Amino acid sequence: MSVFIIRRLLQSIVVVAVMSLLVFFAVNVVGDPVDMLINPEADQAEIEKTMRAFGLDRPVHEQYWFFLSNAVKGDLGKSFIFGEPALKLIVERMPATLELAFAALLLAVVIALPLGIYAGLKPDSKFSKTIMAGSILGFSLPTFWVGLMMIMVFAVMLGWLPSTGRGETTSLLGIQVSFLTWDGLRHLVLPALNLSLFKMSLTIRVARAATREVVHQDYIKFAHAKGLSSRRVILVHLLKNIMIPVVTVLGLELGGLIAFSVVTETVFAWPGMGKLVIEAIQNLDRPIIVAYLMITVLMFVTINLLVDVLYSVLDPRVRLQDVKA
Repeated sequence: MSVFIIRRLLQSIVVVAVMSLLVFFAVNVVGDPVDMLINPEADQAEIEKTMRAFGLDRPVHEQYWFFLSNAVKGDLGKSFIFGEPALKLIVERMPATLELAFAALLLAVVIALPLGIYAGLKPDSKFSKTIMAGSILGFSLPTFWVGLMMIMVFAVMLGWLPSTGRGETTSLLGIQVSFLTWDGLRHLVLPALNLSLFKMSLTIRVARAATREVVHQDYIKFAHAKGLSSRRVILVHLLKNIMIPVVTVLGLELGGLIAFSVVTETVFAWPGMGKLVIEAIQNLDRPIIVAYLMITVLMFVTINLLVDVLYSVLDPRVRLQDVKA
């Protein structure tokens, strides 16, 4: 088990190093932030002074080495616009994004997993066909359009839920969260549901496919033959085995929820990392963009590593094959 984890950890370090190179150079070849930072009527001396102040007068490879040496110390640079450490600005917005992402993931598990299992156990029923038809809509409809429709129906027409913002927050272990207050929970419902629609559709299809594969296995038939109740067979024997592909997909999709919540945060004015990075892109605030992308890469790599470990716990054959290889 330790060999498996060490090997995955070394692979993760290599991925982070390569991605830091790609992210930094990709961001630094786009636009000229000096145009956004100084008065258009400024003379050449002012332009050169500003470039020196932000280190933009150095060659790109020197800027990258400076960035990398500071990144190892936890310094991802200072925002051009705010004049504060980029990491600090992102960490301040991170709890809102994580709260939204985990709420969306919880909805996907609580709602989609039972629906997927039901569709797999009774594929010919009308309700199962309705579930699968609904999952196609979840894949097909654009997130921003669904979000706008939700605001129009539930906030404007019916007046049931607020349309924008995070609502009232409270402190939990020193972190401001909104799901512990009634007002914050009402603000969370629409953006979390909007963000989870695609993941719900994916979870339904993965759970259904896994259920259809497992339900015909001999150990399921043997469990029924022993006289075990259908509930026990599903919860103990079937659920444990279909969770291997479901955990893999949900683990990878958690990274996607965090990284690609930009659209939902923009539509619902949710004060998370995605909204901050959109503002940074508009202002060519390179340190914030690079810091956001690097944090996203670290999240993806960490989640993938945890999923690999959890996968090996659920299915020991994975780590045994890795050791033999």
